[in-house]
Amino acid sequence: MLDAVVVGSGPNGLAAAITLADAGKSVRVIEGRSTIGGGARSEELTEPGVLHDVCSSVFPLGIGSPFFSSLPLDEHGLEWAHPPIPFGHALDDGDAVLVHRSLDKTAEGLGEDGEAWKRLFGPFVSDWDRTARLATAPPLRAVRSPLAGLRLARQGLRSGTHLADRLTTERARAAIAGLAAHTVAPLDTTAAGGVALLLGTAAHAVGWPFAMGGAGSITRALAAFFESLGGEIETGRWIRRLGDLPDTRVVLFDTSPPSAVSIAGERMTSGTRRRYRNGAKAPGVFKLDIATDGPIPWTNDALQDAGTVHLGGNFDEIAAAEGLTVAGEHPDRPFVLLSQPLVADRARAPEDSGIVWAYCHVPVGSDADMTERIIGQIERFAPGFESTIRSMAIRGPADLEADNPNYVGGDITGGPISLWGVLARPKLLKPYRAGDGVYLCSASTPPGAGVHGMCGHHAANAALKDLR
Repeated sequence: MLDAVVVGSGPNGLAAAITLADAGKSVRVIEGRSTIGGGARSEELTEPGVLHDVCSSVFPLGIGSPFFSSLPLDEHGLEWAHPPIPFGHALDDGDAVLVHRSLDKTAEGLGEDGEAWKRLFGPFVSDWDRTARLATAPPLRAVRSPLAGLRLARQGLRSGTHLADRLTTERARAAIAGLAAHTVAPLDTTAAGGVALLLGTAAHAVGWPFAMGGAGSITRALAAFFESLGGEIETGRWIRRLGDLPDTRVVLFDTSPPSAVSIAGERMTSGTRRRYRNGAKAPGVFKLDIATDGPIPWTNDALQDAGTVHLGGNFDEIAAAEGLTVAGEHPDRPFVLLSQPLVADRARAPEDSGIVWAYCHVPVGSDADMTERIIGQIERFAPGFESTIRSMAIRGPADLEADNPNYVGGDITGGPISLWGVLARPKLLKPYRAGDGVYLCSASTPPGAGVHGMCGHHAANAALKDLR
């Protein structure tokens, strides 16, 4: 009998498996696909020799993860590739906000808002390790550090709108909007402010790097370390009921809550089954992976050095677009998240090729084709971009879910990102324990979305109590 089986091999599943194996337990990871990695995979989606990241592409919370940082992943091939500029925010008339690793250099570019930017992010940048630990801890555990948590809570429990109101220029406010819009929620919510604060701090403290060789490099490093601890990985085997599992003392699901119920609902209480099946739905994404004839022809040349570029205009425009999306509408000018990985990792494509990774948020249940609107937003800040497109992989919410069942309705965040959606993700008390010997370790548990492994690490620590 195994001590533990982990169903699903995304970063959280592998993090859970490593935590258990490192504690001396016998562990097997079982993955339904023929390849491991979940959202951290890389494939030739458009053309031979052009390597695209299937979902996650930029990893501020990967390099900043307290758990990943404790592992010798560099010894197993993981190398972070830093772009010259972590992220930029394109504005009309050729203007752009550039957020550098250096807090001082960023402040210089923000003019009269420079000092306010430093006051907002500086204290957390200088105390990044503690900030990261608190931000990625289970909610009830974080309150055990009241003094350290107070400063984070005072700013992190403010809305994105409140953070922007601390700044006076449209340029700086736009940069806050781009950060807050990662939340896939209205910018006037508390969660939007917390996400903006965390991601902005990470840009200065640890950067927004790519994984050299693609997102799959993270998966390969985690898997190699897990196997060095004696762990086993089995692929190409879908688990549809408990009887499909090998004999094991506990099972951890790196899956969506509904998938966990469909397999192990008999071990859950009726309340847990109901909450897992009927939890609030989050908006999805519509994603384009594009191979081009070269770099994006940005109006502002400085954006050529930015690994990530936020497209959507000023604060009010982005706030309106995200508000419409959450309300069930498709904005004509959506907020677009774009990355250009060749800025940091040229080996992903031939010399004459460019790679563009871009997506926008779409309402729950959307089946709209957002291709033209995404390309239109890129064209707005890079006229002539469309003429450089050589080939494109287009995936809407249904396509994303077909590729990865965890992305229910194209939701890549594992459920809504809101204050309650994080505190009770998917339930307030014992969020990782789903039932008798059954645990949930996916991004649907605290601290939520992002390639950081903390959900799996915390779930595994909870499971270890059953294994003692």
